Amino acid sequence: MHIINSTRSIFKAQFCNNHIYSLISTFYSQTNPHFPPNSNLKNMCINGQLKEALVEMCIQGTKMKFHGYNSLLTLCVNRKAIREGQRVHGHMIKTRYLPPVYLSTRLIVLYTKCDSLNDARKVLDGMPERNVVSWTAMISAYAQRRYHTEAWLLFNQMLKSGTQPNEFTYATVLTCCSGDRGINSGRQLHSLIIKNNYESHVFVGSSLLDMYAKAGRIHEARGVFESLPERDVVSCTAIISGYAQLGLDEEALEMFRQLLRQGMDSNYVTYASVLTALSGLAALDHGRQVHNRLLRSQLPNYVVLNNSLIDMYSKCGSLTYSRRIFDGMLERTVITWNAMLVGYGKHGLGREVIDLFQLMREENKVKPDNITFIAVLSGCSHGGLVEEGLSIFKEMIGGQVGFRPELEHYGCVVDLLGRAGRVDKAFEFIKQMPYEPTAAILGSLLGACAAHKNVYVGEFVARRLFEIEPENAGNYIILSNLYASNGRWEDVRNVRELMKGKDVAKEPGRSWVKLDQTVHTFHAGDWSHPQKDEVLTKVKELLVKIKEAGYVCDLSCVLHDVDDEQKERMLLSHSEKLAIALGLIGTCSGVPIKVMKNLRICVDCHNFAKFVSKLCKREISLRDSNRFHHIVKGICSCGDYW
Repeated sequence: MHIINSTRSIFKAQFCNNHIYSLISTFYSQTNPHFPPNSNLKNMCINGQLKEALVEMCIQGTKMKFHGYNSLLTLCVNRKAIREGQRVHGHMIKTRYLPPVYLSTRLIVLYTKCDSLNDARKVLDGMPERNVVSWTAMISAYAQRRYHTEAWLLFNQMLKSGTQPNEFTYATVLTCCSGDRGINSGRQLHSLIIKNNYESHVFVGSSLLDMYAKAGRIHEARGVFESLPERDVVSCTAIISGYAQLGLDEEALEMFRQLLRQGMDSNYVTYASVLTALSGLAALDHGRQVHNRLLRSQLPNYVVLNNSLIDMYSKCGSLTYSRRIFDGMLERTVITWNAMLVGYGKHGLGREVIDLFQLMREENKVKPDNITFIAVLSGCSHGGLVEEGLSIFKEMIGGQVGFRPELEHYGCVVDLLGRAGRVDKAFEFIKQMPYEPTAAILGSLLGACAAHKNVYVGEFVARRLFEIEPENAGNYIILSNLYASNGRWEDVRNVRELMKGKDVAKEPGRSWVKLDQTVHTFHAGDWSHPQKDEVLTKVKELLVKIKEAGYVCDLSCVLHDVDDEQKERMLLSHSEKLAIALGLIGTCSGVPIKVMKNLRICVDCHNFAKFVSKLCKREISLRDSNRFHHIVKGICSCGDYW
């Protein structure tokens, strides 16, 4: 998530920085005639002699005119020299020089570039006459620093003054319409844009589709994209990023392919967005292709691209490549360390998480942030390193890391204790938290109750969750499974009746495996696949072989009140087993099998995969909703702890 948010911030920063100020500058050069400058002062400014130019300004006194001030302010803006710029401004005031709109706007740009927004606003408010560039410069400064309310108020003031916005104004204000709260304002602004015939402008269109994508209105974003008469890399990147943000990874990848077919060049933000989509798809082959294209493009070695590559390779199950990129980076940000830590944690390599975190502290070049500690605590949880995780949390409580733990860190500790079977201690920990527990934290504890068959705590937590999120089917299913594992079939039926009464539907389990560029999807008990007979025969054949090797069906994974023979038949139809069987059928001996699942893998399917890996001499990678299970010679990277 952090990587995705980083990618979004990159796009926004790129759009604002690359277009707003540069386009305002272009507007200056196009709309202002050439003034014959004082050659001596101009030459000083051209040669970068700012101090000498300021002395010359003092010598000229009241003889200073437009061209002199313009040369000085241009140099101050380029250097972000606020003190020198203030001297120029002060000279105007002392000599009672009334700057034209153009020079006043240059003062606004100077102050905003130097993060002195109050001074910039005073200049704007004191201008007897303002044009669209003046207003836009100030609005842009507010928008870039996320002062969205101030930007909106100033935009409305501009409209009331009778000044008509231009394409740069609209593109800037649209960046303030983020999230669900901003969508209504964004739609109103969209109407105004259509009314004034700016909807087809590429900068406005890019901002419009980005605004809709941020609010989750991807169909509206795609509509804006399709209506653009011209598309550039910014608009294409915005729609790709929008799809990736919403988890529509296939659509993001197809849009990238379309961009390539049209011959457009990609920039580093485009590649970062595509890598985010490939992370969601776990498409390692495509990820390598994008990496190769990235290398051939000879783009600068941006840190954000390396961060995205680390994230992509780790989520595609290739931690070796992730670490290779990490070790080869000359510069690492905190996001770099976090991406690598999260990668190790998702693969259950808790010890590697601790070692990398220790290396980060020893290097002492990058300070850990709250995300770092979430990654470390989560890695300890997945790796079963309870004492190590609790020790790190105690450091946070004691203020030794520079900040106190937040709600997410407390949630990690609950998960840490719950996975380790310390359900009662986790329950007591929640009671003593300085925060009100969220549904995510309670859901983590409920899952631990189901895994460790703690009905007492599980019932209490489930009832609380039913109040907080009554439409979440997962909570009902976990409680039902908890009752079933304890043989309380009447309670199972009551929970299922409650679900029916509230019209809550369970998300069906599904697994998928990719063979020859085709993704094959299986649902539990679904025999609609064209190779269903061959797959079922293969599953039965495997079952016979692994039983001879010592495999025993874990009937506790069947949460129905039926006899053992029926339970074993139901286990055969689990989607993971079907996907593994097809993987064996469709690949050559020795080729690794990679399966993805939308839910958490059950214990029986995990055991099945381990025995198949050992007997068939295949590597099997199972990526479920929580983590990776990399199985080699019958041994799983998770250590049977998940």
